[in-house]
Amino acid sequence: MAVGLYTFVEMYSRQLTTAAHLLDRGQARAAELGVGEAEMLGWRLIDDMQPLSFQLLVVCNFARQWPARILEIEVPPDAPTNLDVAGFKAALADAKAYLASLKPEQFAGRDDVPLSFPIGGEGGPRPTLPAGQWLSSFATTNLYFHLSTAYAILRSKGTQIGKMDLFAGGL
Repeated sequence: MAVGLYTFVEMYSRQLTTAAHLLDRGQARAAELGVGEAEMLGWRLIDDMQPLSFQLLVVCNFARQWPARILEIEVPPDAPTNLDVAGFKAALADAKAYLASLKPEQFAGRDDVPLSFPIGGEGGPRPTLPAGQWLSSFATTNLYFHLSTAYAILRSKGTQIGKMDLFAGGL
């Protein structure tokens, strides 16, 4: 299989499946502990880190928004920050459906298209990089970081998951 920018769309779709799987496992662990959904979504790895809900939001948002930015099409809005478990499952499914609507030919020739984007909000630096570098380095690194952090949060609460659960979306 040739690796091109569309490959990242397929990879992001798999990571959304993994995020949904981890959420299911976390929900089961919360039930074992007698913990409500809101408390589970508030679980943190350490006090000064963002909670599980934030990690899932970033995965969902980056998976939808960065391919749109690369294509220079309308960027989907952020998922709401007040989602419950059912809301997260719906947002993850919606993100997968969005990715499924994108076609390989849309990404052809976009690797070196310059793209500027603010890092850390509108007041932060706004580097201009080739679209392929944004997707392969910045977006993908962030997506994996937040998915791995969600995994770590769940593991820290005793959720019985292992490395293979990170491949729940397939290889």
